[in-house]
Amino acid sequence: MTTPNAFFTETLLLLGGAVVTAPIFKKLGLGTVLGYLAAGVIIGPVLHGIGDGESVFGVAELGVVFLLFIIGLELKPSRLWSIRQDIFGLGTAQVVLTGLALTAIAYVAGIAGWRGCIVAGFGLALSSTAFAMQILEGDGDVNTRYGQRSFSILLFQDLAIVPLLALVSVLNGHAEDSGNPLVSLAVAFGAVGGMIVAGRYLLTPLFQVIARTGAREAMIAAALFVVIGAASLMQLAGLSMAMGAFLSGVMLAESSYRHELEADIEPFRGVLLAIFFIAVGLSLQLQVIFDNALFIVLAVPVMMIVKGVILYALCRATGSGHDDAVRIAFLLPQGGEFGFVLFSAASITGLLTESTASMLIAIVTLSMALTPLGATLSKRLLSKDQHEELDEDFEGAGADVLMIGFSRFGQIAAQILLAGGREVTVIDFSADRIRQAANFGFRIYFGDGTRKDVLRAAGIDRAKVVVVCTHAREITDKIVELVQADYPHARIFVRSYDRIHSIALRNRGVDYELRETLESGLLFGRRTLEELGISESDAYEIGEDIRKRDEARLVLQVSEGLQAGRGLLFSQPVKPEPLVKPKRTAELFDEDISMPAEETANA
Repeated sequence: MTTPNAFFTETLLLLGGAVVTAPIFKKLGLGTVLGYLAAGVIIGPVLHGIGDGESVFGVAELGVVFLLFIIGLELKPSRLWSIRQDIFGLGTAQVVLTGLALTAIAYVAGIAGWRGCIVAGFGLALSSTAFAMQILEGDGDVNTRYGQRSFSILLFQDLAIVPLLALVSVLNGHAEDSGNPLVSLAVAFGAVGGMIVAGRYLLTPLFQVIARTGAREAMIAAALFVVIGAASLMQLAGLSMAMGAFLSGVMLAESSYRHELEADIEPFRGVLLAIFFIAVGLSLQLQVIFDNALFIVLAVPVMMIVKGVILYALCRATGSGHDDAVRIAFLLPQGGEFGFVLFSAASITGLLTESTASMLIAIVTLSMALTPLGATLSKRLLSKDQHEELDEDFEGAGADVLMIGFSRFGQIAAQILLAGGREVTVIDFSADRIRQAANFGFRIYFGDGTRKDVLRAAGIDRAKVVVVCTHAREITDKIVELVQADYPHARIFVRSYDRIHSIALRNRGVDYELRETLESGLLFGRRTLEELGISESDAYEIGEDIRKRDEARLVLQVSEGLQAGRGLLFSQPVKPEPLVKPKRTAELFDEDISMPAEETANA
């Protein structure tokens, strides 16, 4: 019998590990990332099913590359420019302060000479882009304020790997052998500039040409070519592959092919990222952990606490609230993939011994494994009365219809408007609702509709109709009052809470109001009559009669008060049965017979 090819055997083990562990850990509430790590540990160090974890890393790193490409697709260049202060301000402060603090701790612990301690300290200061972004994406938090600040820090860390690698050569006294660090920086920034130019003037025309051919497989191949090509270019320039993929995604963020590209790349991203996490587990050296168990057990929590405290303090000092600062501190305390690169380079140059480098890599790996648990634990430290907020980004907003509130009522109304070919700008103050809408392809803007600056940014000056679909009566009234006072040109259509609210809105002079339950109640009653044997046409006419009676009663109640129009209500079945279209208008029942005001008010 033919022996299976080693490549296919290893692939089968990796995929099998992902299939088995991911659902189990997800069911236990521990997250899929920990499941993949556990699979890697079992397949590699425990069962020795795959001996060479480094070869798996080479392929699996594409998972991180594809992840950053998809994130780039969601981030327009203007949005990236708006977070530049977080990238170069907060990011720089985090790397420098954390690196210095961990360098001092490493020197006190005596793990190496002062030069080696600098490499260890700054290597441990970096965080894992793969772990952090997977957690953010899994929770749908990439576009939250804390998600964007976390991403800014990670982005700067990807940039920082160039000077840090140069620092290894400088500390070893062989800087002349590796070239001028300034030249390396110039090459890196030149590569970034080249990527931006290529993305702006080459990528979109390329996909336009391929799209005209109608060959879907060519589009998929082109997407893979662009992502891997950009990643390789950045690697040649001394930057991370993930940085190149991210930049190519940003350059295509405004392309009309963005959604198709995301759909093409997503399957590759999911599988390869899972294999990346398994590869981290494969690389764990259990013997190194056993030999240095006491030191590692102390070092991992110390490193994570130091990083977490500095992150929390920096975020608070730069304007983040308590909850966001806690989330960031628990999301980024682990070591990162670039730590592997930095420690390996330091080991080759002699700044770190091979055993010390292996111990530091084990610390990074264990800290990665603890990250999902830390992210879960952080939720216990959040404020109880919290309202999650997203960044208010209104780029592209401004349509004939401005809809405020995207709950179930607004979603149905939006479908009618979109089907009618009308552009709709929607704002909502629920981060969860915005994430849910994004899963179905809707672009919803985050914003508080009771704020004048938010309405202006959302394009109310250009709106012909303002549609208020908020649920709480108090919020609705506040929005109506604001729009009527400051934007009298706009017609106001409002979803009312109940009958009393409808009367109040009519007294305010809104252009149109509708109770959420009116139309559904009329249709429900008609369908019930049809089930009882009444023809569809007769049921429709009865429904229209009730609609007219309801409107007439509302008109009377607006002018005469809540008790007016009681004679328009039916309190007994109308005779004869079965109901037929009446020859003459039925007399109203005795107005002396009244229903309780509370029951009739909300009818």
